[in-house]
Amino acid sequence: MAQSQNSSVDLTIKATSYSGLGTYGHVMVGNNAFEFYNERNPEDYIQIPWTEVDYISAEVIGKKIVRFAIFIKQGGNHFSFSTRDNKETLRAVRTYISEDRMFRSPSFFDVIKHGVIGAGKKLTGRD
Repeated sequence: MAQSQNSSVDLTIKATSYSGLGTYGHVMVGNNAFEFYNERNPEDYIQIPWTEVDYISAEVIGKKIVRFAIFIKQGGNHFSFSTRDNKETLRAVRTYISEDRMFRSPSFFDVIKHGVIGAGKKLTGRD
């Protein structure tokens, strides 16, 4: 059984981790770390101390936050999660991570638009 890094917990909520195959469990947002515990295997867990978080990116479709990713400082790795209430989870995280390190991911259409603009610039020779 994993030992929690948090001495106090602000939020515990059901969640899915998208590291490899989808894994179901619980997310705990506490004073020292963001923690995910697998509900079937207590030895399968993710603990991310707040000092290791580089930034957080949320995928928004319409007005709904579908999932979010936590990017860590070492190696540019990231962990993707979705909770029952992503908005509430990110509000709890905002207590420990400043808003200038929380971003909205580009949508599918934004990526396509930037690709078309970039290809057009290459064809016309503009930079």
